[in-house]
Order: sequence, then structure tokens, then C-alpha cells
Amino acid sequence: MLFILLFVFIIVPTIELSVLISVGDVLGTWNTIALVFFTAIVGVSLVRSQGLSTLMSVQSKLERGEAPGKEIVEGMMLAAAGLLLLFPGFVTDFIGLLLLTPITRSPIASYIFKRMQMRVVAGGGFQGGFGPQGQPGQNPFGQNGPFNQGGNTFDGDFERKFDPNDLTPETHQVEIKDITPQDEPRADSEQKGEQDKPKKD
Repeated sequence: MLFILLFVFIIVPTIELSVLISVGDVLGTWNTIALVFFTAIVGVSLVRSQGLSTLMSVQSKLERGEAPGKEIVEGMMLAAAGLLLLFPGFVTDFIGLLLLTPITRSPIASYIFKRMQMRVVAGGGFQGGFGPQGQPGQNPFGQNGPFNQGGNTFDGDFERKFDPNDLTPETHQVEIKDITPQDEPRADSEQKGEQDKPKKD
């Protein structure tokens, strides 16, 4: 990280300054300044057109159900190219043009995307990422699902039928109600009382 900061804020400005001085000695001060502004304007217009093309490619892949991983990397590269082209200098303009031109941007984006996949898999995060055709890989949590993802999937309907022989308490609960009339106990008691009475001779 320290080397990157030194490269961006010390080495690159030093190289840019030396190149500007050399070009200024050849073309002149005002011509050099005009050339810097011209490259910035052309770069911004190219970033806009290439950005729209990349956005259309992203939408097309999303409509087909594919993950636009490479296109997202290209969009980030276009943003970086725009910043480099706005920065005054010829070295940064050259790097920005490399990131902006589709011939060089596409292989660089593919390389960066593959490196990102390898780093994520090595770190135990989103394993598998996306396949070569943009299809999702393994479970993002690093665990296999409850079903085998490599097998075939069948779709069908089922109907649950009642089995009268299967009357286990776990599956069926039968509620038995007392259907004896309310006045029956009283009739039984009256009949019993009549039987207990002594018979008259």
C-alpha cells in the first residue's frame, strides 16, 4: 500500500513533469498546454461513448439472465480512464487511452476479473463466483445446499391420500364426545329406586 501511494503521488508526478518539460522544449509552452486540454476533451467524449456502450452490454446480459462481471470491471476501468485523461500530463493520458480503447481494455478487464475470482476463492468468500458464461458458481456462503447441485431436477405434483390403517397418535387425533342424553342418568336412578321399594303383598 505504501508503494502504491509513493508511485501515485511522487513517482508519477515527477515523470509527468519531466515529460511536460521535454515536450514544451520541442513544441513550445502554449502548444503543450493546448495539447493537454485537447487530450482531456477528447478523452472525456470517448469515455462517455464507451460508457454508454458498456451500459448497453450490461443491460443485454442482465436480460439474458447472465451476470455482467466483466462489464462491471470495464465500467470501473472507464471511470479510471476518465480521471487519468483529466489529469494534466501525457503519461497519464497514455495510460487512460490504454484503458479506454476496447482492443486493450477487454483483455485487461478479463485478467482483472479472473484475478478477483481467484482472490475471493482463496479467501473463502464467494466461492466459484461466476462461471465462464456468467452463470453463478457455488453457494456464496461456501457451503453446499441441501440438494445436489450437479444432478438433474424434476418437477412434478403429488397428492396426499388418507390411509385408514395409519391411525397413530402422531398423525391423527380423534376426539370422542359423550352422546348420552342428559336425562338418561335420572331415568336410571328412578328405575333403581323403584326396584328398591318393598313389594306389597
